[in-house]
Amino acid sequence: MTIEELNEFKKDLKKLTKKYRTIIEDVAIVKKVLNVNPNGRPPFSFRIDNLGLETCVIKVKKIASKSFKGKGVNSGFRIIYAHFEKEDKIVFIEIYHKSKKDIEDKERIYNNFK
Repeated sequence: MTIEELNEFKKDLKKLTKKYRTIIEDVAIVKKVLNVNPNGRPPFSFRIDNLGLETCVIKVKKIASKSFKGKGVNSGFRIIYAHFEKEDKIVFIEIYHKSKKDIEDKERIYNNFK
């Protein structure tokens, strides 16, 4: 499985690293899990429907984070990624904290996967 990151994702991650020191480790764990099972797995992750794209876009909602010790997997981080099953590839699109943003950036998704 190949895992890539959009430049925008890298910028999001860099900003979050300033406040949440363990987020790089947290994302590395998510990548390991996605190598084994890249498809959406409710309630941890699910496919974002009604985008009008052929690309499978998935939102990961439950990410265990050491930055939120004692708060469980519902830490508040969200990761959006595209899964290309035929190519055996994942592209990370966006990462954000749910208290700072309610929903994924659909414009970013459309601009990169139309």
